[in-house]
Amino acid sequence: MKKLGTLVLTATLLAVSAANAAEVLEEVEVQTTGKSTGSMTGMMIGGVGGPIGALVGAGIGALFGGGAQDVSGLSERAYKVRIADGHEKVVRSSEVLAIGEEVDVRGRRAFRTTNASTMEVAVR
Repeated sequence: MKKLGTLVLTATLLAVSAANAAEVLEEVEVQTTGKSTGSMTGMMIGGVGGPIGALVGAGIGALFGGGAQDVSGLSERAYKVRIADGHEKVVRSSEVLAIGEEVDVRGRRAFRTTNASTMEVAVR
């Protein structure tokens, strides 16, 4: 019985993610999709040269993949935010955020802060 209680407590603590208040500083562009696609393509092409060729190909592909995504104008949107404890972090959001807006950060995602004044404006 004692082990079950420990298991439930551990699962509950891991499931609950802490939300941190943050302020949006700027919008930044990230190229993670291009880097991962370039890396995979480079690894497959470099695999002809064996395991070392695959590693070298993956590295070169990641460099060129991110650059290709940037040049083509297909960069993804992310936001640099300042967390309540003062450090800065780059997070993603499915919503378009304004600079200076207060958001909740959960993990690597930013969500709009819901409070009474925001809901009051939405009702009007």
